[in-house]
Amino acid sequence: MHASTQLPGKSALFVSALLGGLIFTSCASAPQPSNQASSPIAAEQAASTTGNIAQKADAAPIPRARPQLIKKAAMTLIVNSVDKSIDTVSQIINKQQGDLIGLKEQQPTKESTRHTALIQIRVPQNLLESTIDELAKLGTLNSRNITAEDVGDRLVDLQARLTNLQKTEANLQKIMDRSGSVRDVLNVAQELSNVRQSIEQIDAQLKNLQNQVTYSTITLNLEAAISSTSPQRALGEQIQETWNNSTHSLSGFTVRLLKLGIWLMVYSPYLLILAAGIYGFTRWRRHSPRLTQTSESANSD
Repeated sequence: MHASTQLPGKSALFVSALLGGLIFTSCASAPQPSNQASSPIAAEQAASTTGNIAQKADAAPIPRARPQLIKKAAMTLIVNSVDKSIDTVSQIINKQQGDLIGLKEQQPTKESTRHTALIQIRVPQNLLESTIDELAKLGTLNSRNITAEDVGDRLVDLQARLTNLQKTEANLQKIMDRSGSVRDVLNVAQELSNVRQSIEQIDAQLKNLQNQVTYSTITLNLEAAISSTSPQRALGEQIQETWNNSTHSLSGFTVRLLKLGIWLMVYSPYLLILAAGIYGFTRWRRHSPRLTQTSESANSD
């Protein structure tokens, strides 16, 4: 009786343990299907996001570098008064924050009866068009020409070379600071001098190009509208010119006389012989008729 009563208790404990294990196993394995189901969705969302970002990156415009242009302009104007136009050009230059870098004026003369002037102007590049418009109002525009040269690649190349040379200079300076033999120090010093010379040359070229990009050049040719005769000169100027011409003529005549005297001195023996011959011949011709008459009278006697 005692043994039979213990069996049911052991079986109840075994069943309870078995049910607890099943419940624990089901609880532990239950979240796995949800994670497996959510991972493809997350991967698809991540792929979609990456694709949108890539499309936006492809659609975004690539920024272009601003062209570095050297602009030059040339103009020819027909004006009523070249002198007044030159004054007005000076005012325009000051207004446009520019500089006058050249002026060549030709007054009317006997050979050329037209008053002309050639002016070279330098203005900021952003004011080039407005300056040309202001200058065109001075008279009748005969011709206009604008040229532009892109030097962006040259500027980038020079800047890269300058950066590399500066790095080389720094490295050579570090080597110079180290202790070494006199020969090595002299070699490094010579190389450092060459590098610095190259740096100065490239830096000068770079600044020159940048200056040409910043400022544009205008070559302005002014021509008088009506050809005019040479203006009447003052009386004093005419007298001075006459005096200069007369003194110059006198000096030339004196020089020619001196040259003639030298020639006569050199050929004087021949001239004396010639003069003696002419004199003898003349005397002979004078005495020849008397001799003829004397001989004829003697024969008649």
